[in-house]
Amino acid sequence: MSKVLVTGGAGFIGSHLVDRLVDDGHDVIVLDNLSTGKRENVNRGAKLIECDIGDYEAIKAHFDKIDVVFHTAALARIQPSIKNPLPYNQTNITGTLNVLWAAKNAGVKKVIYSASSSAYGDQEKFPLTEDMIPRPKTPYSIQKFVGELYCRLFSQLYGLPTVCLRYFNVYGPRQILVGAYAAVIGIFLWQIANGEPMTVVENGKQIRRDFTYISDVVEANILAWQRDVGGGEIFNIGTGKNYAIHEVAEMIGGEIATIPARPGDALITLAENAKVRKILGWEPKVSLAEGIAKLKAL
Repeated sequence: MSKVLVTGGAGFIGSHLVDRLVDDGHDVIVLDNLSTGKRENVNRGAKLIECDIGDYEAIKAHFDKIDVVFHTAALARIQPSIKNPLPYNQTNITGTLNVLWAAKNAGVKKVIYSASSSAYGDQEKFPLTEDMIPRPKTPYSIQKFVGELYCRLFSQLYGLPTVCLRYFNVYGPRQILVGAYAAVIGIFLWQIANGEPMTVVENGKQIRRDFTYISDVVEANILAWQRDVGGGEIFNIGTGKNYAIHEVAEMIGGEIATIPARPGDALITLAENAKVRKILGWEPKVSLAEGIAKLKAL
C-alpha cells in the first residue's frame, strides 16, 4: 500500500482517480478547495483536506511521507480564462509550482500532472504528436503548458520524477453539466434532460474533437505512476478518433439549436497515441458511442 495525494480530488477527474486508488487499497489524501469540486464526490475511504494549492504554506505539510502526487487540481475551461485570466493564473501556474515545490521538499517519489491538449492550439498536421511545438491560444492553454515546463524543469533541476498527461476532451459521470466550467457532452445531456435543444456553435460541423472517457484517463494515471518514466515526459491521452460536434449531438439525439462561434476554440483535436501505447502500455477501451450510452443510462 502506498500513501497517495490527489490535488483536486473532489473534482471530476480527480474523484474518479481517488475511487480507483481507494479500491486498489492505497492510503489517499485529497487536497481541494471545493471551488468547483464537490464534497460528495470524495470517496469515503479517502481523507479530504480543504485547502487551496495557491497557498503554499497551507499545503506543504500534507506532502510529508507521500509516495506519489496526482496533480489534477486546476481552474479548467477555456472561455472563463479568457474573461478573467488572473485567478486562472494563480491556480494553474502558481498552484502547480507550489505543488511541485512541496513535493520536491518532502521527497515525493513522483508527480503525475494533468496537462491539456489545448496546449497544441491550431496545428497544420494531424494527428497531434507530443513533439509538435505548442501554440496555445488562450490563458488556460498557456497556463497548462507552463505547468508542463515546470514539471520538466523539476525533473531536470531537482531530480523530481514527473509525468505529464495531455488529456483530450475528457467526459463521463460527475462531469460539470452547467455553467462556465461545463464541457460539450455534459451540456448536451443536461439540455436534453431539461427539455431544451442542444446548442451547437455555428462552425459545429467543422469543429472536431477527440473525446476520452474518464475510466481510460484514470488508467493512464495509474500506468504513468507504475511505469519507469519520470523525466517530465509528455503523453497524449486520447482515442485517436475525432467527431464533429454535430455528430456528437446526433449520437445523443434531440433537437439542435445554433449559437455563435466562440473565441479561443481550436478547430480540431486528434491524438496520436502511439507513444503512450508503446511506453506506458495504455490504450483507450471506451468508444464515444459506448461512453454516451453509459451516460444516458445513468
